Amino acid sequence: MTALRFGACLWNQHSDWPTLVDGAQRAEAYGYDSVWVWDHLYPVLGDTRGPMLEGWMTIAGLAALTKRVAVGLLVGCNTFRNPALVAKMVTALDHISGGRAILGIGAGWDAEEHEGLGFDFGASPGERLRWLAEALPILRAMLDGEEPTADGPRYRVRTARNAPRPLQARLPILVGGVGERVTLRLVARYADACNQTGALEEVARREAILREHCEAVGRDHREIERSACPPVIVIRDSRAEARDDYESLIRRLGPGRRPLSEPKARFDGPAPQPVGTADDVTALLQRYVDLGYTHLIFSLPPPYDEETMIRLAHEVRPRLKTAPAKKEA
Repeated sequence: MTALRFGACLWNQHSDWPTLVDGAQRAEAYGYDSVWVWDHLYPVLGDTRGPMLEGWMTIAGLAALTKRVAVGLLVGCNTFRNPALVAKMVTALDHISGGRAILGIGAGWDAEEHEGLGFDFGASPGERLRWLAEALPILRAMLDGEEPTADGPRYRVRTARNAPRPLQARLPILVGGVGERVTLRLVARYADACNQTGALEEVARREAILREHCEAVGRDHREIERSACPPVIVIRDSRAEARDDYESLIRRLGPGRRPLSEPKARFDGPAPQPVGTADDVTALLQRYVDLGYTHLIFSLPPPYDEETMIRLAHEVRPRLKTAPAKKEA
């Protein structure tokens, strides 16, 4: 049977350091396999003028205060940093954590934080993806102990050294993003894992496209771990109670240009919202597992709902059934 992993993505927006530490340590105690934070500099949901702790510093601190869980950014914003520096940073994270680091990376998408803080946002999503395509081979080579030279339009490095090496023999790169033509092709070429968001139907469509990209580059798609971030989950004894608590969560985020969607306690439609009972959530998550997604990473707004965290780990997880690994000709 394929191992099923649970992750906790602790929103570092509208939070504070003691709350983040408590959330990470609770996740580890409840049996989660990974802990993540965002790589944003302004909040991206609700009130964008609220507090936001920087991602790399936050995950490094959490790595030092946990013992077992994998740690990473979901996902790092490529436009914020030179990839050679990122290779050094994630190597330091691997040493701080004792070999538990994952390098999450994506092209970047939020214009407000780039414009406000002076980062080059590029002319288009296509240009940002081209920058990511330049960054990934530099990252992979440096993490593998090579000394790459690159002279691209965006990034230039000369026999870039990364000493010490990561503790992991192959530090995994997770690429996040939903672009079907470019992002998934980059996953096929460079990633050890990918992360998907959106409606299940969209995830299923992208899964088929990812396999096509893997075939085109001559790669076994089974080498790539599939992870998914379902919408924010709230588990209670009844759908009505879960919906009420979800609405309270929305109000805590404050008004903003990106409010969370209104909860829909409906699990039989095309875009079910996982706000309900443990049975409801189990049925929904089983659909991700049936698609081959074996690392489910749950979005947890502060203060990191303890009841949902516990019930996901202790009620939902044992009931999810993974399929035996298939042998392909």
